[in-house]
Amino acid sequence: MNNFEYSNPTRLVFGKGEESRIGELMRARVPAMSPVLVVYGGGSAKASGLLERISESLKAADLVPIEFGGVTPNPQLSFVQKGILLAREHRVKAILAVGGGSVIDASKAIAIGVPYVGDVWDFFTKKIMPTEALPVAAVLTLPAAGSEQSIRIVISNGDRKLGAGSPLVRPFVSVIDPELFFTLPEKQIRAGVIDMMSHIMERYFTQTKNTDFVDGQAESAMKTIMKNGLKLKKNPKDYDAWCQIGLAGSFAHNGYYGLGQVEDWASHGMEHELSAWDTTITHGEGLAVVIPAWMKYV
Repeated sequence: MNNFEYSNPTRLVFGKGEESRIGELMRARVPAMSPVLVVYGGGSAKASGLLERISESLKAADLVPIEFGGVTPNPQLSFVQKGILLAREHRVKAILAVGGGSVIDASKAIAIGVPYVGDVWDFFTKKIMPTEALPVAAVLTLPAAGSEQSIRIVISNGDRKLGAGSPLVRPFVSVIDPELFFTLPEKQIRAGVIDMMSHIMERYFTQTKNTDFVDGQAESAMKTIMKNGLKLKKNPKDYDAWCQIGLAGSFAHNGYYGLGQVEDWASHGMEHELSAWDTTITHGEGLAVVIPAWMKYV
């Protein structure tokens, strides 16, 4: 096993209705009367009333919500750049992501782009590390990417899909309410389950020796995901199954399952090329094609 350091400062708030507390949770880090950029995806956040509840919670905590919607799967650099300009215009002090991995990744990219004098794409192409970032919080609506606890960001620009990362963008608080997952389409459930499995396997399939403790934890998590994923196939409103899937998916990508070992990430690298080439390819579905082929090869 290799030497390692591990720190995860994300405050994870889990359970029914906890998103209604997001205002008070953010006030632990963000001063009163601060503008907060609320980033979200399509119309479901508004149609479900979630965005309104979150806005009310922020206002009740003396924060000023600035809504910015339209994140797409495989989030685009152009959206991030618009968000940076909007955040600067309103002198935003924090970013709140309301959505899944794409929304959270876009929020993280905006967070590092606002204080940076150059092009935010530099962090992805030149692999320079950010030295400043706005604080990021998240309300998860789709368990899959684990971005709500991770230091990673993935952004697309044309036919390029690249990653960056920094401890500065690990959300300081993330809310997981499994009831928010009840209306997800089966396609997104399937893709999400594969994505979180892949995050564990990219670490589990290592050539580093003597990693028994982490291996055992990873095996338990993968079994839990497979068991409860099948339950959701039968009943997508199974609260207890969503609790297990939501929790496992969040921990799958926060670095825990890679402690002390060399990680792989070949499958993710290949899939990123696919979904950059064709943005209609859902990341989890792409992984479902790539991973078995990778396993067979190695």
